[in-house]
Amino acid sequence: MPRKRSNGEGSIFPYRNGYAAYVWVTLPGGGRTRKWAYGQTREEVHDKWLALHAAAKRGPVATKSPALADYLACWLSEVIKPNREANTYSQYELSSRRYIIPGLGKKHIDRLTVREVQAWLNKLTGICQCCAQGKDANRHAAKQRCCAIGACCADYPGKRTIKNARDTLRAALTQACREDLIPRNVATMVVLPAARKMPERRQSWDVEEARRFLESAYIDHDPLYPLWVLILVLGLRKGEAQGLIWPVIDLDDAQVSLEWQLQRVGRQLIHKHHLKSDGSTDVLPLPDICIAALGIQWNAQQRMRARLEERGGTWPSDEIVFTTRTGRAIEPRAINRRFDARCAQAGVRRIRVHDTRRTCASLLAALGVHPRVAMQILRHSKIAITMEIYTMVPDKSTREALKRLGDALDWASVELPDDDD
Repeated sequence: MPRKRSNGEGSIFPYRNGYAAYVWVTLPGGGRTRKWAYGQTREEVHDKWLALHAAAKRGPVATKSPALADYLACWLSEVIKPNREANTYSQYELSSRRYIIPGLGKKHIDRLTVREVQAWLNKLTGICQCCAQGKDANRHAAKQRCCAIGACCADYPGKRTIKNARDTLRAALTQACREDLIPRNVATMVVLPAARKMPERRQSWDVEEARRFLESAYIDHDPLYPLWVLILVLGLRKGEAQGLIWPVIDLDDAQVSLEWQLQRVGRQLIHKHHLKSDGSTDVLPLPDICIAALGIQWNAQQRMRARLEERGGTWPSDEIVFTTRTGRAIEPRAINRRFDARCAQAGVRRIRVHDTRRTCASLLAALGVHPRVAMQILRHSKIAITMEIYTMVPDKSTREALKRLGDALDWASVELPDDDD
């Protein structure tokens, strides 16, 4: 005589055109209910029934799992936004909206498999993001130049973008595991695919182009000349240069601490204290040309402050080095626009502001900066690495032209950018 089932073991029985089974489980929020499984054959349902029993013994089991798109929205708003920095939230939200939801958003989180996630990542490497996001289609018809007119620009995601998308999914599913919504995190088991290899493009200046750019800004009394100097000579990132405040600049000891960054995150312009993982900051020596440039900036800013206060205005007290004429931080996009305009005026190739960092080492050699100072600026661990760069200095005329830029000027006509620049 067959053994009678114990309480909680559930049952398997014919159902419609197949079979059904249930097991009593404990919910993540407390209480007990039935968890159902369905299949075409009794053997198929029996395997699912055994898996449900095993899951019920391990701990709480969710009977309803949300679609991935719905869960990501909840995770971002309730877990990430209140507890992480705005920049972290922005990166997770961007990866979710652009890459994860279009590919996997309709899948329920408890039904995601390693194979599905791996297939999504593999496919992502071959999706032109200009086509997928309608970048070219959103331009004015007269300015459309690629995907919208049938000439795909092959704007494939890079290696970092693919990794960020995988990491975002992994972080979200880790939280789902903590909430007992899923038994395992399938995103931890996938292999990152290799990004498509794009043709290498030269995206940096040589010393002669850097000289022409700085000399053009110097001669034209470009109000952002001091910022261009720090970016090119010290290799600063745009956010590091824009986030500089006067208290971290020590002109007596000729050094600067990179403690602050300025970033636009969504609709917010955030000026935040930036520390490395060990709590330290980078302290860089200031070559003569940087000291002269900061002197120009100080004098120009004091004149703008005096004019604002004469008109009854109030200068902000945050002590940011590079500001508009009313003392507010300059928009990052405004920096990009003014950099592009200066490239055109100087007659040099248009590159990104970030790409100027690659010119820093050669420029230091051309300026005659002592190798030990250059070693600190470039963060080299061995002087031999720095000296390899110093064996490839440009000609004498270029060195002399750059050296002249280090002489201080009293630029009485310099005015800082407008607030809407």
